[in-house]
Amino acid sequence: MILYNSIERDGGEKLEIIVSNKASRPLYEQISTQIKAAIMSGELKTGEAIPSVRSLAKSLHISILTVQKAYSTLQEDGFIETTAGKGCYVSAQNQDFYLEEQQKKIEEKFTEAVEIARSSSIKLDKLINLLTLLYEED
Repeated sequence: MILYNSIERDGGEKLEIIVSNKASRPLYEQISTQIKAAIMSGELKTGEAIPSVRSLAKSLHISILTVQKAYSTLQEDGFIETTAGKGCYVSAQNQDFYLEEQQKKIEEKFTEAVEIARSSSIKLDKLINLLTLLYEED
């Protein structure tokens, strides 16, 4: 069964979370992955409140413990901060983590590009010129 939740946020925008009990990944992981993606894409901004554990569990019709585990994972990874009695908020620290993750992805792609260039005898200056052209394109 697929469970879908569209949560109204500040400003009337909605945060959509979709989980499936038929997926190979546990529900808590599906939730934390989607919230991380929303933070990394900028959909959720630093300091913005995310739904309480109880409200998210109720709207998804799942256990509070499942949502709590997802939020614990997000907090351990530095994506959210929890303030007793006030709720959960997007952490300011997530920006550094996000930039590090993006840099890691870029390094992987660059490594692949360098291997192709070397095996094709493409010189470094041509590779740099190509990268510069691609980067400066609109």
